Amino acid sequence: MAQVLPKKNEDYGTKEYWDQRYTQESEDSSFDWFKSYGDMADIMRELIPDKSSRILMLGCGNSTLSQDMYADGYKNIVNTDYSGVLIEKMRHKYEQTAPEMEWHEMDIRDLKFEADSFDVAIDKGTMDAMMTAKADVWDPPEEVVQNCNREVDEVLRVLRPGGIFIYLTFGQPHFRRRYLDRPNTTLEIRKLGEAFHYYLYIVRT
Repeated sequence: MAQVLPKKNEDYGTKEYWDQRYTQESEDSSFDWFKSYGDMADIMRELIPDKSSRILMLGCGNSTLSQDMYADGYKNIVNTDYSGVLIEKMRHKYEQTAPEMEWHEMDIRDLKFEADSFDVAIDKGTMDAMMTAKADVWDPPEEVVQNCNREVDEVLRVLRPGGIFIYLTFGQPHFRRRYLDRPNTTLEIRKLGEAFHYYLYIVRT
């Protein structure tokens, strides 16, 4: 793992870093930011009771989340990541075991999907990668603000009425609410964990 760590935190926000990292990692490698699906399966089943829901995975990486949800009966999963290297590896890795899943190289700030085309969107740490620029967390640079707002704008555009955006992060509400609390939506925040807290943000359209 050490050889693929970035030289500086802000590299997490660059396509070049992720392409290089996924080029070095084997197809069988996996890494999950925050909790695994096993830790949060009950919550996900509660939030997504209909297993035929069309689910958009934002910045899928080589997490096992999509695979684990697929094995749990969620077959209609569309995975996106802006590393084409990663997408090709994942498409090949799961073409036999999860043939119904889709894989697209795509920027979450510019989704190439039609409006009102998904029931669920999931972000497990992807927005966090856009917040790694050196800056005061209380006063983020305009680029960070714009990038995060663009992601949420795009997610809300592609979600159907009654859809749900699920975002898991370490980020506390006073750092994240500004991006997620939008007109004509409801925002629920759940604190998870014991010694280390995670936050689950649930935006309903």
